Parts: sequence; structure tokens; C-alpha cells
Amino acid sequence: MRARREFRNRRDIEVAVLDALVDRHDEGMTVFELRAAVDADIDTIEDALSVLKSEDLIVVEEAQRRVLIHPDERVVPDPSEEMKPDATLIDRLRKRLGL
Repeated sequence: MRARREFRNRRDIEVAVLDALVDRHDEGMTVFELRAAVDADIDTIEDALSVLKSEDLIVVEEAQRRVLIHPDERVVPDPSEEMKPDATLIDRLRKRLGL
């Protein structure tokens, strides 16, 4: 599952972290689980987490002696909501030209 479209206009690493968290929004993820899910080093992931936390897009909680990270509820798409793929450059040109 992917984060809602309105939260995808940011750095690639931030979008990748949000997407990974949305996939496991109920159970949350540790930093090490995020590292396994996102193709980036720990420092880059921590920078992205810092930005997302400052914008209140993630929630950090301690559970059973583990720190879990969850996406904010407004980032998680409604399952009944139709997810349209991002428009390609050709799709945008066709729409602009009225084709």
C-alpha cells in the first residue's frame, strides 16, 4: 500500500519510509525493520524520520521495550478509496493536449 497522494510530494527517501510504514500501519516498524524495507543507510533513514516527525506525519511509541514507528492516520489511505497510479509524463501531455 502507498501513502496518500497528498503526502507524496517530498524527497524519495521520505516517500519510501512513508510507504513502508503504511504497509504495516497497524503493527508499526522499528528503525531496523525500516532499514530492511527501504534501500537507504541508517543515517539517511533517521534524517527522513526526523523530517516526517517534525511535520507530524509519523507517531513514535515505546511498546514492550521496543520503539515502534507508525504513520499518522491521515497518511494511510482509506481501503475503499481508489488508488490511481501516478500519471506518467505522456499521460500528462495527452491530457494537456486534449487527446
